[in-house]
Amino acid sequence: SFLQKKPQGEILESNVTIGHNWCQDAGIYEFTMGATGDKVKGRYSFVYVWEDNEWKINHHHSSVMPEGIVTAEPITEKEVRSLFNLWNDALATKDPEKVADRYSKAGVLLPTVSDVPRNDYPGIVDYFTNFLKLEPQGEIESGNIIIGTNWAQDAGIYEFTMGNGAKVKGRYTFVYVFEDGEWKISQHHSSVMPEGTQPKAITEEEVKNLFQLWNMALATEDPDAVASRYASKAVLLPTVSDVPRTDYDLIKDYFVSFLKKKPQGEILESNVTIGHDWCQDAGIYEFTMGSTGDKVKGRYSFVYVWEDNQWKISHHHSSVMPEAFLGPAPKPAVKEAVSA
Repeated sequence: SFLQKKPQGEILESNVTIGHNWCQDAGIYEFTMGATGDKVKGRYSFVYVWEDNEWKINHHHSSVMPEGIVTAEPITEKEVRSLFNLWNDALATKDPEKVADRYSKAGVLLPTVSDVPRNDYPGIVDYFTNFLKLEPQGEIESGNIIIGTNWAQDAGIYEFTMGNGAKVKGRYTFVYVFEDGEWKISQHHSSVMPEGTQPKAITEEEVKNLFQLWNMALATEDPDAVASRYASKAVLLPTVSDVPRTDYDLIKDYFVSFLKKKPQGEILESNVTIGHDWCQDAGIYEFTMGSTGDKVKGRYSFVYVWEDNQWKISHHHSSVMPEAFLGPAPKPAVKEAVSA
């Protein structure tokens, strides 16, 4: 096996001892491997004896250079996980240089919210100069640890709580190396949760049916049931009130009065647009007031958002049909299809 590497040796240091029909040569030699060009240095001891009228090797001891042997710095899985706490404590200082100090000399940071790889100290400082303004504090939710010789890896899912209370979950990989007597981050890859970036699927027909959820809430005659159909930061511009309704209490207040008319709606014309976790339905609807039998037609815009695992009304603008007050407007020209 060894000869397949095509080795050729050279003695670099030699110490000779001569005895009665024996001699010894001990020192350091270096091999150049013809198959690869690699050079390997080692220690040697040859003891030669005079046998059958020639000098033969009686003893040959060859060993690696001991200072080149890497000894493993011991670390447990619990200690690997605690290395995250050192980084998290550095975040708490709000000092970007203290965070950057947690990275090794050749550390690489692939951050969550920047396309630019940070592969030197100034680049890492630059990233955290902005990120620390959010006052982040992280917590590992789940992770998997691997321990090697003077390196360790911790990969999994973590969640940050920002100073304003917002929570952001992401995937992480930390590779740590033992450098200058301490464990440092050699590689840090952080990414958004990929399934969280996928829009909630909804069809045009399903968007139109969201109106029915709101209409059924009207049928309960319970203003809380109606107000609960609106998103946390919803805006209602109602048909018969000049006051924009921008919170739960104001929306509920509007429907306390409106529901006394026992309204039930029907969409007459609908135009649907679908976006990333939002959709819009705009057109004309008509209400039949159960308390009087009156019918009232109006224009509507519903903007829905995906919030708390359901579609909620983010914006609802309802207005009277303007031509009843302003007179008829010119109708847009409709082009007739030209038959072949």
